[in-house]
Amino acid sequence: MSVQNAQVLHMHQKVTFMVNRYEVFLDDNGRPGQLVGFAEQKRLKIKERVTIYTNSSKSRVLFEFNARKVLDLGGGYDVTDEQGRSIGLFRKDFGKSLLRSTWHLEQPGMGTATGAERNKWLAGFRRVWGWIPYIGDAPFPMRYHFDFATENGAPVFSVDKKTWIRDHYLVTIQDPGVDRRLVIAQAVALDALQSR
Repeated sequence: MSVQNAQVLHMHQKVTFMVNRYEVFLDDNGRPGQLVGFAEQKRLKIKERVTIYTNSSKSRVLFEFNARKVLDLGGGYDVTDEQGRSIGLFRKDFGKSLLRSTWHLEQPGMGTATGAERNKWLAGFRRVWGWIPYIGDAPFPMRYHFDFATENGAPVFSVDKKTWIRDHYLVTIQDPGVDRRLVIAQAVALDALQSR
């Protein structure tokens, strides 16, 4: 099965000393199957650039996303294929994200899909968590979920954190036309860039 035909993806994040490592798998009867995406996000970069490869050998680029500006609270990220051609973009809605994290994903010819945290109370608690002395520096242990939909409310995809401590996510795709590379880029960004 190709990535573009996938209806369910599993994403695992592993934190190491210098990088955050992401692995994306096709679904195999409810469990992670074939590895189809691999990325390492270097910490403390001034301008974010993440390359997703087809496997852990890093021999072939699947796509990458790049920050448009060095520091921009509502800045966008361009997603390009292995030849540098545009696939689409995503951006954080800074104003709405003050209370409930909200992202916009744009794919040419499909319009904009908007995703927000499903549980507004949990979203509020996540904000308070960051202000708690000592504890706020630890990863947020609760599960959280994002649902993306078109402007008329049709579901596009969802990203559900499935574990309490480790970052394992289940990505469910409802819209067959959405480019799975954009979905993967947004899923990685929800983990990697959420606190920014």
